Amino acid sequence: MSQANQTVAPKENTRGRVLFASMIGTTVEFFDFYAYATASVLVFPTLFFPNATAINAILSSFAIFGVAFIARPLGSIVFGHYGDKLGRKGTLVASLLLMGIATFLMGFLPAAQGHWTVLAPTALVILRFAQGLALGGEWSGAALLATENAPKNKRAIYGTFPQLGAPVGFILANLMFVVLQTTLTAEQFLAWGWRVPFYFSAVMVIIGLWVRLKLVESLSFQKVLNEKKVVKSPFSVTMKNHWRPTLAGTFIMLATYVLFYLMTSFTLTYGTTAATIEQGQAAADAAGKTFSAEGFVPGLGIERPTFLTMLIIGVVFFGIFTVVSGPLAEKFGRRKFLIWVTSGILVFGLAWTLFFGPGQGAAMAGLVVGFTLMGLTFGPMASFLPELFPSNVRYTGSAVAYNMSSVIGAAPASFVAIALWSAGKGNTMGVGIYLAIAAVLTLVALFLTRETKDMDMEEFVE
Repeated sequence: MSQANQTVAPKENTRGRVLFASMIGTTVEFFDFYAYATASVLVFPTLFFPNATAINAILSSFAIFGVAFIARPLGSIVFGHYGDKLGRKGTLVASLLLMGIATFLMGFLPAAQGHWTVLAPTALVILRFAQGLALGGEWSGAALLATENAPKNKRAIYGTFPQLGAPVGFILANLMFVVLQTTLTAEQFLAWGWRVPFYFSAVMVIIGLWVRLKLVESLSFQKVLNEKKVVKSPFSVTMKNHWRPTLAGTFIMLATYVLFYLMTSFTLTYGTTAATIEQGQAAADAAGKTFSAEGFVPGLGIERPTFLTMLIIGVVFFGIFTVVSGPLAEKFGRRKFLIWVTSGILVFGLAWTLFFGPGQGAAMAGLVVGFTLMGLTFGPMASFLPELFPSNVRYTGSAVAYNMSSVIGAAPASFVAIALWSAGKGNTMGVGIYLAIAAVLTLVALFLTRETKDMDMEEFVE
């Protein structure tokens, strides 16, 4: 047969490259995201809101933390547009680069004093917004990289690899903060130590870019190109023809988001807040702040390095059960498996005060249970959400659903939880009820959604 008559097979990514590229990218993204989340509790209230009361400084820091969640839906539209029109590869590279630059620059921000009293918090808001834009495009692209390149009957298993970026990034970021806090004085940590993880992100970005630049487009997107089915406006088509799965996906992710930000940001604040008025007075004196016994809300009074270590232990369970969730979702189906896990989250919410209230041992048990549930619910999402949409709007559809859920689930979670804890004068029952309500809404969405386990991702094109 002559060379002219030979059929050239489409290029494919190797298994190792797919799994590593999908995981390393989200690891970098989540490392950067968690570096900010940890600093927003440990450092930013003091550096950027020095004149506020302790609780107001924390609330202000979390408000800026929530800015990213406003940016994420916009990022999903922008990156989803180019991911569905131009390809997954270039879009993934761009999202990673944006996140890396924004995080690196955060490490250079001065404290809010003198000429920087207003400029420093403003710059923090802008960089946080850029982080949100990047994460809005990252997750969906990484999920498609894994699942669109997966063999049939292994999409849920491959899909757990980008999900592993969340626990791995969390562990790396928080390990750095633990080491820095235990090896530096409080003054050194506040002056420059907290900046080190933000500088280190540049190294991880270079690694992630090097891996992703070697990728080729998935067979699903190559099929869209070959059949000339690229749509002019992926977002418009998604909203017009696929609004039902978009809405369903938004609420399917809701309990996952609420659970995660309660287990990380809220528990860190609650766990490290003084347990008695005497401890609160001593902490305020050490920080040079005015203490008001009238507005005091008790926490667990655990030292910050100790609680960060507890969180890291809990997140190990997050990682383990993220991996475990893949084969289970493949065997039983995404929908059925998630119904059982979400029911577990509902029970956990109702039992919240059994874990977060009695003391350090109960809190450690709560972190293990909560992060185990987190791994089981988060793992299948990278296969389930993309499977709801056809190839030519898959990036946009899954990204919009995932990130719209961040607006109603993740963005307010820490703020609402702190408000409920404060209103309860230290009692966390309201926080658990809040989680239980989110679980109920997710269960409703799951019962109204079809099973996607056996759909063909390559053939599902409109």
